[in-house]
Amino acid sequence: MSFAMEHEDEPVYGLPEVPPAGEHVVWQGSPDWKALAIRAFHVRKLAIYFALMLVLRGAVTLADGGSAMQALRDVALLLPLPLIGMVLVLVLAWLSARTTVYTLTNRRVVMRIGIVLTLSFNLPFKCIAAADMARTPRSTGDIALTLAGEDRIAYLQLWPHARPWQLRKPQPMLRCVPRPEEVTQLLAVQWSQATGLGAQPGAAQPVPPPASALPETALATH
Repeated sequence: MSFAMEHEDEPVYGLPEVPPAGEHVVWQGSPDWKALAIRAFHVRKLAIYFALMLVLRGAVTLADGGSAMQALRDVALLLPLPLIGMVLVLVLAWLSARTTVYTLTNRRVVMRIGIVLTLSFNLPFKCIAAADMARTPRSTGDIALTLAGEDRIAYLQLWPHARPWQLRKPQPMLRCVPRPEEVTQLLAVQWSQATGLGAQPGAAQPVPPPASALPETALATH
């Protein structure tokens, strides 16, 4: 498993290098930016929070003896700040989705992420023990990958492409991908073919091999 810093030009879209002989791309996709804004950047919760703050500001003015017009004026003076904050969060979500490419080949999963500093995480199937899919807004889904053995990637390096709250052993996550059931099924099929192991019927998730069979791999940087 490895990650590499990328620059402007890619030899193959979404990949840090030309795939070796025998490897081919099975699927590529990116997050739905609106679903990512809701799921990872929590814009709905932020909107509710800012709305409550504005209501509280107006209520304080009224409680201090101010008129309804004064309360509206105080709210209007404060309104640009939450609007700017919401716009910035939406722009971050859009940029994050726009610069992200998830690639599934017949040998690995590659995550090209990063707005300013681009990173490519190569996850060979031998390093993936299991995958879990959860539905998200706008008919999308999150696909979390459980890494085998002692492999780990720093949570902050992955975010927002990491399973929430899995801090001790972060799980890379394909966030808010369209048609998640199809993608999970493709992943299960390719994983099974590459490892020779089965997948859980119906769930389309790789089945973790016995602990003794998990490969010991190192996280390399280059």
